[in-house]
Amino acid sequence: MGQVTHEQAELMLKLYELRREARLRQARAWFMDEFNVTTVEEFQTKYLPGSEENISFRMVVSYWEMCANIVNRGLIDEEFFFENQGEQWLVFEKVKPVLLGWRAAFKNPLILANLEEHCKRLEAWREKRAPGSTEAMRQMFQQMAKARAAQAGASA
Repeated sequence: MGQVTHEQAELMLKLYELRREARLRQARAWFMDEFNVTTVEEFQTKYLPGSEENISFRMVVSYWEMCANIVNRGLIDEEFFFENQGEQWLVFEKVKPVLLGWRAAFKNPLILANLEEHCKRLEAWREKRAPGSTEAMRQMFQQMAKARAAQAGASA
């Protein structure tokens, strides 16, 4: 375990304060409850540029991309960050189905590259400490998504 400095702890607390900002909290809640696409085309149809949904999406993914970049550069001890954060993994899991399509469409292999690399290391760190937990979490979130879809279908 690395030595965590007061400066790193202060930066972690600043990032946490940003997460508590009202509009970002709203965007994060929407993202976790509502964001669900499997193709770039579906994303473009559901979340039009300038829409509240598109703005919320961009707020959430850019926040976590920024956090991942900070950790990837060593500005916050990685293990310290992993011990206190997990939402970034959920965000990445939700965008993974369309990530390659975005990268191809924009001819930019670096889209969310910081978050991707960070989450790979987070998974390895988690699996070393709790083998099987990543797959268990994926299954749980798939079941939750199916339940939401069934509920939405029943109310339609």
